[in-house]
Amino acid sequence: MLSWGRFRRSAPDLAAAGRTLLYRSGVGLAYLGTVRSDGGPRVHPVSPLLVEDGLYTLLMVSPKLEDLLRDSRFALHTFPLDPDEEAFYLTGRAFFPRDPALRRSVSAAFLAERSLSAPPPGFAQHVLAEMLVDTCVLSRAGEQLTWAAWDAPAREVGAPGRHRAYTSSSHRE
Repeated sequence: MLSWGRFRRSAPDLAAAGRTLLYRSGVGLAYLGTVRSDGGPRVHPVSPLLVEDGLYTLLMVSPKLEDLLRDSRFALHTFPLDPDEEAFYLTGRAFFPRDPALRRSVSAAFLAERSLSAPPPGFAQHVLAEMLVDTCVLSRAGEQLTWAAWDAPAREVGAPGRHRAYTSSSHRE
């Protein structure tokens, strides 16, 4: 698994296209797929944030958060906006950093993207999740470009003390 920054350095064209598609409405928007406790899929919209070389989301206490706390696997897919849509899709694992400075930075980015001067009600209870990248698919004009972390030269993520390091081989199934 790779942080967004490592993914971007490993596959800059895919990461640039992904950023454009995640933010094409002006704020980060995507569908988050998780695994329910009965093994079935759950899909809900989220607002991903690209901050400090990381891909984050702030999750309300909800079934999707419970899913990720139990089974960290996820899929993230951009919102379709056009009939001849381009699409960006990631899979990976969620990690829950506990760095207060990082939380402040991601929260500030959320507010700035939406031109909010104050957080919405209940915002302090949202849980910070970093989405670590394992695979990626970019679909354009009927073509699909794929990428996988185990093909990338960089294998670990994160700064010391910020969160666990992963290697692509430690979570392949």
